[in-house]
Amino acid sequence: MLRKTTKCLMFIALVLAGPGTAAMAADVTFVMKNEHPNAVEVELYSQDRDHVWPGNGEVYYLDDGETKQIPLSCEEGEKICYGAWVSGDKGTYWGTGPDNGEHCANCCYTCTGGETEEIDLVE
Repeated sequence: MLRKTTKCLMFIALVLAGPGTAAMAADVTFVMKNEHPNAVEVELYSQDRDHVWPGNGEVYYLDDGETKQIPLSCEEGEKICYGAWVSGDKGTYWGTGPDNGEHCANCCYTCTGGETEEIDLVE
């Protein structure tokens, strides 16, 4: 009877897990330096799912001259792009800009763990 119950529980667990494999989690740290004379706001955008860091209408804030390490948890292999803009002036931006609205050549990174090189936001 115990063997039959164990098999039944294993079957239920497989059914609840669903098809495919679960995404593996990873951590990456974005290193951002604000070399603009004004404060800068930053968001990080997944290009593979509907997710923004820090999320909930919040932004990462960098004073002029400040370097900030931004650690985040992401899915292994996920493409993440940064968008940054001068605080109070969304027309002056870097990367994908506010709300991930622009295209960029070199502002995306793959979540594989570790740390990005220093990303300099210059005037």
